[in-house]
Amino acid sequence: MNPKVDWFFEKDTQWKEAYAQLRQIALDCELTEELKWGCPCYTFKGKNIVLIHGFKEYCAYLFHKGALLNDSEKILIQQTENVQSARQARFTNVKEIIDQADLLRAYIYEAIEVEKAGLKVEMKKTDEFAMPVELENIFQEDPDFKAAFESLTPGRQRGYHLHFSQAKQSATRTSRIEKAMPKIFEGKGWNER
Repeated sequence: MNPKVDWFFEKDTQWKEAYAQLRQIALDCELTEELKWGCPCYTFKGKNIVLIHGFKEYCAYLFHKGALLNDSEKILIQQTENVQSARQARFTNVKEIIDQADLLRAYIYEAIEVEKAGLKVEMKKTDEFAMPVELENIFQEDPDFKAAFESLTPGRQRGYHLHFSQAKQSATRTSRIEKAMPKIFEGKGWNER
């Protein structure tokens, strides 16, 4: 146990008991407990294996390379279509965790083997993401903007693609693109200042 992480498990939350069970399972697998992204993260030789986090409806184990796991019991969930590597095992009560403790340990051991083997998730290239039609239209109207966008790093381009695409309405996508234009001309990512 890492004392720097204790505060996470001590805070009063609906998932307090569930978090304690998830912590114990990860520690049983002899992983190193660290604090990353404000959450308990369990590592093997410096490589992220699984993270504990909670939401309103559920708490979860997030397997960083879950896409590479066999998932024989079909418990892993891809959070959104754009998440390429990570997968969640979700829980709505502590009994689910207790009942699946052996299975969760098996998934953790498999994730450790993935790291030992040096396996990597094949990530989509930027041009494989669907481009919002609104962005294509603005590119046709403004070649300078298109050139500025294409000069961004692939990661910044992906960030904008995801940010624009997440809006459900065309007007919102267009608004997001227009608001982002000054940053794109400056060569910055959508969440950079």
